[in-house]
Amino acid sequence: MAFVDYYKILEIEKTATDKDIKKAYRKLARKYHPDLNPNNKEAEIKFKEINEANEVLSNSENRKKYDKYGKDWEHGEAYEKAKQQQTYSNSEGNSQYSNQDFSDYFNTMFGQRNTSNKQGNRGFKGQDFNAELHLNLEDVYQTHKQVLTVNNSKIRLSIPAGVENGQVIKISGKGGAGINGGPNGDLYITFSIKNHTKFKRESNNLYTTVDLDVYTAILGGEITVDTFNGKVKLKIAPETLNNTKVKLKGKGFPVYKKEGQFGDLIITYAIKTPTKLNDKEKELFLELQKLR
Repeated sequence: MAFVDYYKILEIEKTATDKDIKKAYRKLARKYHPDLNPNNKEAEIKFKEINEANEVLSNSENRKKYDKYGKDWEHGEAYEKAKQQQTYSNSEGNSQYSNQDFSDYFNTMFGQRNTSNKQGNRGFKGQDFNAELHLNLEDVYQTHKQVLTVNNSKIRLSIPAGVENGQVIKISGKGGAGINGGPNGDLYITFSIKNHTKFKRESNNLYTTVDLDVYTAILGGEITVDTFNGKVKLKIAPETLNNTKVKLKGKGFPVYKKEGQFGDLIITYAIKTPTKLNDKEKELFLELQKLR
């Protein structure tokens, strides 16, 4: 198995910080994402390599193992244990495995598929994969299904309503293939949710500002406002002040994995002062001023 330079794949130096790794991964993942490169096999392969590199280097423990063991980083602990056992059993002599020949050890232990279990073979879990799924806020208002392509495999995923930006979900068994009969690794999907609506989301609650003309604010009345999934009519109390807040219970965002439960919609009224008054309007306002 040829050595894979994950630093080179992400186009960073070995001294890169966690922030550098994250920035490089996002940049390259966007560039080679299958959705932006349909039917481009080279881009698919590159996207797979980028995800594998990020999986290792973004995890501090995995990165330490990779820096020490290279391509065999996943089995570093197994090597250390075997070396310790060999050292113990050969306490009067030298250990069979030195720091320079652990690759030979890995080839012996994991590279010979026909070696029997009597020789000490054991299964190891496959590599975990990371992927980033980009969605709009409207996409996660309702539970829906989506087909993802990860490492040339199509995965049908049910996305629960209420998923939050930055949330990570785990799909068991959809990572790298297991070694020597071991279980497959897992797939971790990070959600990147963009909000292009006029609503601000905080957990399960939504916030928005509604303009209110000065006449309705003073005299009261009824207005129609937008919610995330439709319109509702609201009664405005007379003498409503600027920045007054009202809560529409259950008109917010769905609660994650709690079907039928929603947060609230909080509306702030912004009273708009009329402009470009004609002479008659100015006269009436002057009369009101005198009355006050």
